[in-house]
Amino acid sequence: MSRQRVAVRERAALVGLVPGSKQRLAAERSLEELAGLAQAAGADVVLRVLQERPKPDPSTFLGSGKIKTLAASCAETRTDVVVFDNELTPAQLRQIEAEVQCKIIDRTQLILDIFARRARTREGKLQVELAQLQYLLPRLVGAGAALSRLGGGIGTRGPGETKLETDRRRIRTRIHAVSQDIDQVRKRRAQLRERRHKASVPTVALVGYTNAGKTTLFNVLTKAGAEASNALFVTLDPLIRQVRLPDNRALLVSDTVGFIDRLPHALVAAFRATLEAVAEADLILHVIDASAPDRDRRMDAVRQVLEEVGASEVAMIEVYNKCDALTVDERRRLQALDPAALCISALDGDGIDDLVETVTSRVALDVRRMTLTFDPGNPADQERMARVYRHARVLVHESRDGRVSIVADVPRRLAAAMNLATA
Repeated sequence: MSRQRVAVRERAALVGLVPGSKQRLAAERSLEELAGLAQAAGADVVLRVLQERPKPDPSTFLGSGKIKTLAASCAETRTDVVVFDNELTPAQLRQIEAEVQCKIIDRTQLILDIFARRARTREGKLQVELAQLQYLLPRLVGAGAALSRLGGGIGTRGPGETKLETDRRRIRTRIHAVSQDIDQVRKRRAQLRERRHKASVPTVALVGYTNAGKTTLFNVLTKAGAEASNALFVTLDPLIRQVRLPDNRALLVSDTVGFIDRLPHALVAAFRATLEAVAEADLILHVIDASAPDRDRRMDAVRQVLEEVGASEVAMIEVYNKCDALTVDERRRLQALDPAALCISALDGDGIDDLVETVTSRVALDVRRMTLTFDPGNPADQERMARVYRHARVLVHESRDGRVSIVADVPRRLAAAMNLATA
């Protein structure tokens, strides 16, 4: 009988900084989010440390006294890895590791690790690898034997070249190769977007903080079976599906990677090819976890990433999900705060009809009412008539004297692409 191998979960300690007493609550929430990230990476949190000081110590981040206390606590709790809720400098990483005597990583490295675990497609793996390499390059100094797999072998070193220089050269070469592959991905995506523009199919992009319920909503709208889970960063690879609106028009809905506060810039840059789809969308649905205690902070984090990828000017509807977790009073306060807010529950379907109706009306704003005539015996006219029925809202259809007359609300892009003329 074969024994199944059980993955051993690491024991993690979390460390955060409180810049001032007034910011303790925000620091505690940030550390709670870090705990969720650590669990998503396969670790059990056994220790949490919050140090109050105005700014990080340049050498050990926490200060010499606190770092000794941390080392003793880690030894007592048999900690395998210490995760800092801030980005550490290469010098801080080396000094803390020497003091604490166990593996040290920061928030950025933890997020990169989760992305690496969740990437499934070649495109997703390329984007994560690029971000990891860009993060690793400035941190090679002092890494020593841990990077020995990157060097060695005949022909890898120039005259007098050190192992560190060889590692840097190999990483830069790999960064260049991966960047070229991602550029090819970007070009293919641009071609696909251009094709969709020519077909005049409107695109709606779902964005939101990680674990806000985007994929659950995506499945409800598109009847797709994408993996949805109460976990962070489940969706890395973009998904696009067609949705048929009540007025019989079609649109495309895309699900994107979830955002998070202080999302590493290397990741935003690496996933730019994916996130460009958001900037090119006709409409953005910002999915918000209405039950999150730090909802405003999460909304700001999403807006910041949208600005980074050039999507801040795209028309947007804010959709408050998980409203089933709110009390009646909380829901009333939310409506008073934002009268245009759409309160839904993607899990039980509450408010989905209102959402679809709102999307339909917003997408329908850019239309022209036209009277069109077709020759039903002409194959080209048959094709144009079929496209009108697919993408426009037909109000009147009449057949007279061998000709078909249609009155329809036609998207302007469709009218331009098909060179439709009024009768």
